[in-house]
Amino acid sequence: MAEILPVRAWRYNTELATNIDDLLSPLFDVVSDKQRAALYKNPLNSIHLSVPQPPLAGERAAMLLDDWKKNGVILQDKLPAIYVYYQYFKTPGSTRPSCRKGFIAHVRVYDWEDKVILRHENTIPKSVNDRVEILEKTGLHVSPTHGLYTDPTFTLEKLMDEAIASPLYESEDYQGVRDVVGVIHDGKAVNQFLSLIKEKKIILADGHHRYEGSLANMHQQKRSNPYHTGKEGYNFHLMYFTNTESDDLRILPTHRLIVGLPNFSSESVLEKLEKHFKVKVIDDATTLPEVIAGKQWTFGIVFKDTAYKIQLKPESIEKLHWPFPPEVKALDLTVMHYFIIEKILGIAGKEQRKSEHIAFDRNFADCLNRINDGRSQMAIITNEVSIEEVKKICDSGFTMPQKSTYFYPKVICGFLFSSIIDREFNTPVYYPFA
Repeated sequence: MAEILPVRAWRYNTELATNIDDLLSPLFDVVSDKQRAALYKNPLNSIHLSVPQPPLAGERAAMLLDDWKKNGVILQDKLPAIYVYYQYFKTPGSTRPSCRKGFIAHVRVYDWEDKVILRHENTIPKSVNDRVEILEKTGLHVSPTHGLYTDPTFTLEKLMDEAIASPLYESEDYQGVRDVVGVIHDGKAVNQFLSLIKEKKIILADGHHRYEGSLANMHQQKRSNPYHTGKEGYNFHLMYFTNTESDDLRILPTHRLIVGLPNFSSESVLEKLEKHFKVKVIDDATTLPEVIAGKQWTFGIVFKDTAYKIQLKPESIEKLHWPFPPEVKALDLTVMHYFIIEKILGIAGKEQRKSEHIAFDRNFADCLNRINDGRSQMAIITNEVSIEEVKKICDSGFTMPQKSTYFYPKVICGFLFSSIIDREFNTPVYYPFA
């Protein structure tokens, strides 16, 4: 099963870390253009490593990293450790406070065929290539991906609670989330993390592109290294682990927007929808999330001046001919991508991953704004995916369509970095355990 190791992290020096808020950034795939422009103004912000500016973005990040190391902007910890990471938040629309508890460690990079790291959605090739380039040039994991393990005994939470009582960092991020980071150096405690995860499979919740970047880099390095042992740093990936049994695991829906589709006609789309769906006019588009909530195969459709609730006719599910097992066919997202995007809008399933006509947005209000100001032709509003559905898909060996899930809140970049360069990755001789 999954092999994990403690991390000998690179972190901002103590003087800079007193203003840690100024150094943090959103993950590369969620940072907006406006956020990016603002963050680039700070020459020490982590955005310069996670989303380096073109041209020659990878080379630019590598040169900056080398400069930061030489000038003590970031320093490497003396000992490997497990880093505890808690996020205190409220889900949009809810007043109930939540705390997602997790920890950061290295995990061995496994091929999908090994069925140790389980993916649940497809990736977009260009994003993977970008991640490979930066990892190759820098040898640095700038931010952890998000993995899920299952432990109904909550064994590790007891250790994490102790560590988080004396935090390294506390911050409020762009999501309005309070992030708290602690550290565990105790050898006995670290071994409990390693032992428990060794018996687990890991569901990749967030960061499929970054993980595939690590996978591609590992294979490239392995092919070029005649002395490959499996212990080199390139065999490992930085991951944030949380427990699926927690009550504070949140998955928000990600809506689809149709952009620049040739010969688009809302009247034609509506006519085709009525062949497969029950269609009902909704006078107030802002109520769509509530109108469709909890209803299987039900979506909101928004055009410039009209909105609709649509629900797949029960007999239509038999017409879904993609070669998927029943649990995948039954997903709302499969129904959406098959009937609405392929059959009605004409974007074939095999083209959807790279289609320039499909955009993604988790913010419902933003979807309405994009329709109203003409930036998008049509919005497809969907329900959230449950963690049980994610588990079933992973067990089936199949995947969901891209951007199927939005685990909330997102992990923040900049608290720590991890190097896979061997001289920086390897355990120091003075470490008290192996």
